[in-house]
Order: sequence, then C-alpha cells, then structure tokens
Amino acid sequence: MSKSAYDINDLLRVMARLRDPDTGCPWDIRQDFRSIVPSTLEECYELAEAIEREDYPHVAEELGDVLFQVIFYSQLGHEQGLFSFNQVVDTLVSKLLRRHPHVFSEGQIEGIVTDRASVESVKQSWEQIKQGERRGKSQPGILDDVPVALPALPRAQKLQKRAAHVKFDWSDTEAVLAKLDEEVAELREAIQQGDAPAVEDEMGDLLFSCVNLSRHLHLDAEATLRKASSKFEQRFAAMEQLAAAEATRLEQCSPAQLDDLWIKAKSAEPGAR
Repeated sequence: MSKSAYDINDLLRVMARLRDPDTGCPWDIRQDFRSIVPSTLEECYELAEAIEREDYPHVAEELGDVLFQVIFYSQLGHEQGLFSFNQVVDTLVSKLLRRHPHVFSEGQIEGIVTDRASVESVKQSWEQIKQGERRGKSQPGILDDVPVALPALPRAQKLQKRAAHVKFDWSDTEAVLAKLDEEVAELREAIQQGDAPAVEDEMGDLLFSCVNLSRHLHLDAEATLRKASSKFEQRFAAMEQLAAAEATRLEQCSPAQLDDLWIKAKSAEPGAR
C-alpha cells in the first residue's frame, strides 16, 4: 500500500522536530528571525530565476523552499509566544477578503459579487484600502510603508508608483525621456568638474529616472535589468568559447579583439542579423 502524500501538518511537525532543543538539527536550533533573512531572500531570487527559465519542475521545488521559510518564521514566533502559523494564515485570509470587496461579498469567502469590476476601479479601491490600513498602523504618509529593505530598483519603482497615485508623475514617456537627457547632462557636468559627491548624486538621479522610464513603458525595472544581465552573461560566455577556439583567453586579447569577439557572439545569436 503506497504512502499518502505529505501535507502542511507534516511540514509543521518536521519544522518542530528540526527545532527540538534535544533531538533537533544543531544548525536550525541556532537560527533566529534575523539570521534566516538572507536565506529567505536567496530562496525568493532562486524562485524568480526558475520562473524566468520556465523550469516549472524547479519552480515547484523553489516554491517549497520559500514555503519552508514561512514555516521557519512561524515556528520561531510560536516558540517565543509571538504568533503561530494559524495566525499567519488567519491574518492573510482576513487581509485578502478585506482588500477584495469586488470579489467577496460582505467579506465572506463564498460571498459572490455579481457585478464585475474594472481593473482600473480595482486599482483605485486597492490603494484606498491600503491607505486606510496605513493610517491604522500610524503610517499615514503615502510612502510610509515602502520597505527600506527592498532591492533598490523595485523600491524606486514602488515609491514612484505610490507618488503617481496622487498625480505626482510625468505626463507621458516623452517627458521622462527629456528628464533622462537632463540627468545625463548633469552627470556629465559633474564628471567634468571632478566633483565626486555630485557624480554619485547625479548617477543616482539618472538611475531613478531610468526606473521611471521603465514604469512609463509598463516594464518592471528589476525584471528588465535581470534580463539584460542574463543576455550579457550569455554573450560573454560565448566570447570565452570563441577565444578558446582560437587557442587564447580573453585576458590575452586586445580591446579591438574583444570588440570583434563581442560582435561575433552577438551575430551567432538566434534571430541576429
């Protein structure tokens, strides 16, 4: 007779066993909320990478790793009398019901709303509800709860998106492109003057404007840059292979030879002209 599949209760029990002070895992026992944050971030990025590769067997595996992080934090909360996994689930479900009044009539899971809402009205309602939640947390400012720990690109995009809700935004893409040109000119001037603090400041403004342009083009800045980085990585690896075929290494090549290898690597890509 085959064994039935494990369920969430088995996972919770495994986590409790791992943290058992007498019979658990020495590494897991030593961890606390702060110490596992790097692992949480790493697991989320590994999940994103698997999704970008459309490697769905690994997506399922990485989702499990992310879920394990939630279970780990929940076990720590339980041990310290702060919260339990059930409280985590209860808080999440309550929040989803509250934030989707266009789906759940009277805040009930099986409550059906017959009138279909538009995407734009959902966005407006969502922000109004979140603003009310921020006031309840003594965070009345529009930007108050944008996490400082977010990676720089998504944080910049989130800040800009929040500001756009009160119409503090560029009118169109052309206006953002003009601002980008302005920032490039200011950076160039700071470089020419040899003003290191100004160079850093202007470089930051330029990057912030690039994120703004991505948002106006309906692109996710983080995903777009990750794609560009992957493309560079693949082309650079192709350069190494081309150099090896000529019995040499990149560090032995002149700038002109490197440029030639780069052009060849690009030309060898599918769809290249």
